[in-house]
Amino acid sequence: MKKCPYCAEEIQDAAIKCKHCGEFLDASARPPRKEENVRWYFKKSFIVFALCCVGPLALPLIWWRPDTSRAWKIALTIVILVLSWILFKLTLNSIHTIIDYYKMLNSI
Repeated sequence: MKKCPYCAEEIQDAAIKCKHCGEFLDASARPPRKEENVRWYFKKSFIVFALCCVGPLALPLIWWRPDTSRAWKIALTIVILVLSWILFKLTLNSIHTIIDYYKMLNSI
């Protein structure tokens, strides 16, 4: 007997799917889900739109999406956070440049 990694209930050693919570123990054994069966907020188009609008605040949509593997979730999180940091630094640099221009205009 072993414990289910999702619900911690006792299951058979050879189990493929937990009888208590219904989760597949091996990601390769999970049947592929069709895009139309996925809830609207887990669809790729909505996640891309949310990332464009609110940036890293949309990361929970990626992490809660059941069809995405853990490796993709980690990679996407790293890319989004690095890109957000770069854009933040560029924004700060632009603000400092604008302030310097205003100071130059006021001194004339």
